[in-house]
Amino acid sequence: MKSLLLVSIFAGTVTLFAAEPSAPAPSAPKQRPNILMIAVDDLNVWVGHLGRNAHARTPNMDRLAARGASFRHAYAPSAICNATRTAILTGMRPGTTGVYGNSTEWRSIVPDGFALPGWLRAQGYTTLGAGKIFHTSRQIRPGDWDDYGYNDKEESEDQPANAPRTPAPAGTKRYTIGNLSIAELGGGDDSLGDYATASYAIKQLQQAHKQPFFLACGIFRPHLPWHVPKKYFDLFPEETIQLPPYLPEDLVDLSGGRKNAMPEHTKILAEGELAWKRAIRAYLACIAYADAQVGRVLDALDASPARDNTVVILWGDHGWHLGEKHRWRKATLWEEGTHTPYIWVVPGVTTPGSHPTQPVDLQSLWPTVADLIGAPLPKHVEGVSIRPLLANSAAKWTTPAITTYHFNNHAVRTNQWRYIRYNDGGEELYDETKDPYEWRNLLSVENATLAKDYDTQAIVASLTPWLPTTNRQPEEAAKILTAAAPTSGTLAPTHAQPAAPAADDTRTQRRAERQKKKQNPN
Repeated sequence: MKSLLLVSIFAGTVTLFAAEPSAPAPSAPKQRPNILMIAVDDLNVWVGHLGRNAHARTPNMDRLAARGASFRHAYAPSAICNATRTAILTGMRPGTTGVYGNSTEWRSIVPDGFALPGWLRAQGYTTLGAGKIFHTSRQIRPGDWDDYGYNDKEESEDQPANAPRTPAPAGTKRYTIGNLSIAELGGGDDSLGDYATASYAIKQLQQAHKQPFFLACGIFRPHLPWHVPKKYFDLFPEETIQLPPYLPEDLVDLSGGRKNAMPEHTKILAEGELAWKRAIRAYLACIAYADAQVGRVLDALDASPARDNTVVILWGDHGWHLGEKHRWRKATLWEEGTHTPYIWVVPGVTTPGSHPTQPVDLQSLWPTVADLIGAPLPKHVEGVSIRPLLANSAAKWTTPAITTYHFNNHAVRTNQWRYIRYNDGGEELYDETKDPYEWRNLLSVENATLAKDYDTQAIVASLTPWLPTTNRQPEEAAKILTAAAPTSGTLAPTHAQPAAPAADDTRTQRRAERQKKKQNPN
């Protein structure tokens, strides 16, 4: 067969080479995968396949886990909503941004150009979102998104934790346990904002997109108030509910105010064991409701052309106590306050049904996304890619999970150890292999006899280097980040900027009127 003589001119040189007429044309660049990210608010590890609670009913999260990799030991970068979401979605740990709690608006600290959705938009992704992704659905930068969905029943706005956004449907049974507002709603799934959030994601999955998409779906439940349709409560008969492992003298080996039980737990104890069980039942019902909305989104993905080229990521933003260590809610550096689900399904990478056991934290999300789509990681992003563990759950891993709660309070979690160091000098060390509910602080005087079996000094010395060394106050962080902000062209999107969504003047006006009435009741 005759060969053709081809001439290639590059950089001023001439190259001659032979080619067969039948040689295949160069293959087109591989299309980047779509990304579906589902964030479930206040979801601890009471998820069926994780086995932390025998009552949990989460068939949809379980089937998602069966498709890919579900981490047995994943931890939030912080232990409260705003701080952890800011960390995950800006790529910077709480000590870097100074965003430690819910009262600091992340956009007042972190300038434009630092958020994951905007970066993905610059990579050519169509960015779409709805529900609670950042701390509230309004705390976004419009230029980061091609479209962001809102609905009248949205509950991710700043509001008292027990205050429902909309009136309860007829037939609702309401009650309070401790300070927890619980309602067995007479309405259906669509009586809550999460249904509309899932519907937005479904609509986007049903559409054709010219570019790869990043679709963020933020489910609000099981966040308070624990108000979901009665059918979800019916899944958990009161008489079957068991209390979590609990040690009455659990707190005696702690320092400072940590020796004291949370007042809400004392109040629930006074109401009796049945009240405690009913509160647990309500949390389980809210998880089941959230799972149902996740299922609707997964069904839509399965029915879409995007199924085989979509990375699916599901995470909870931190853990949740339900009486363990005499606490309710989040906001601790212990296992129950930081441990969260973390599921990845990556076509061609993850092994179905794999369960990496190495501790990781959610600061890994952005580095892993960058790794998977083949894009350079921005300089400001902290954390490491967990792609090696997605590809091989038995891969060697030496990076522990790090959690920060408020200024200079940190926890380091390895396979065996949790080491906590507080800003006031308090320290805790737990052997997670023998003490999974963290009842014995090996650095306390009370457990000195038990600690003789360990070289605690050497253990702490090996874990201390992992403690974050950047611990900024918000004002300092704002100045440093403003000076280091990417230039306007650095994250220039590859397609047109959307118009900013109209401000919610009605809600803003209502809030202003309520505040005015408080100040001037007459």
